[in-house]
Amino acid sequence: MSGAESQFVDRLLAERQSCRGFLPDPLERAEIAELVAAASHAPSWCNTQPWELIITDGEETERFRKALRAHAETSFADAPDMPFPPAYEGVYRDRRRECGWQLYQSLGIDKGDRVASGLQMLENFSLFGAPHVAVVTTDRRLGTYGALDCGLFVQSFLLAAQSRGIGTIAQAAIASQAPFVREHFDIPEDRLVLLGISFGRPDPDHPANGFRTRRAGVEEIVTWADGALRHAGER
Repeated sequence: MSGAESQFVDRLLAERQSCRGFLPDPLERAEIAELVAAASHAPSWCNTQPWELIITDGEETERFRKALRAHAETSFADAPDMPFPPAYEGVYRDRRRECGWQLYQSLGIDKGDRVASGLQMLENFSLFGAPHVAVVTTDRRLGTYGALDCGLFVQSFLLAAQSRGIGTIAQAAIASQAPFVREHFDIPEDRLVLLGISFGRPDPDHPANGFRTRRAGVEEIVTWADGALRHAGER
């Protein structure tokens, strides 16, 4: 790989963001198929490729959007197929809060305004206005490692979309309503609903697209095992 190619990949990784404001115009079916085909080169354990997608288009996006939002407003209860974290503590809590406050500040939502923040939370269930959503499922029998493989597919999907000027947001919120999603799309019980990816052309003028989250530095995430590493208590 040339230096120019590696710089392009680095730029894709750095510029990708969770898009929370989309233009309404749908993508061409061929463009979506090309995107999925590119993402399908993601690695998986023994090449099992456990990911399967339901992708909405046109009237079905609107039907799902309206039904999901109505469900969230009247019958919301977390019921994911795979358990969510029971709590966020320490640095994970700090990073989560920082991201939340950046979003609220970009939208002019004051700290403590639970009405406005609650309405913003419900935008998850309106797909942030995206013209498409991909519901990602995995085979229940493959458990954690099937889900891990699907995570690699999702990252590939997000980067392939970024390279094409397509905005994306991976949404656990959609998976939180797994029973509703399963019934709406008639998803069989042997498939786990992992997440949704709302996608389309990003709205460059939407204030929620105007901030970037901080990333931990290399020194925060790497322990170098170079011969100098010692276990606790060693001299």
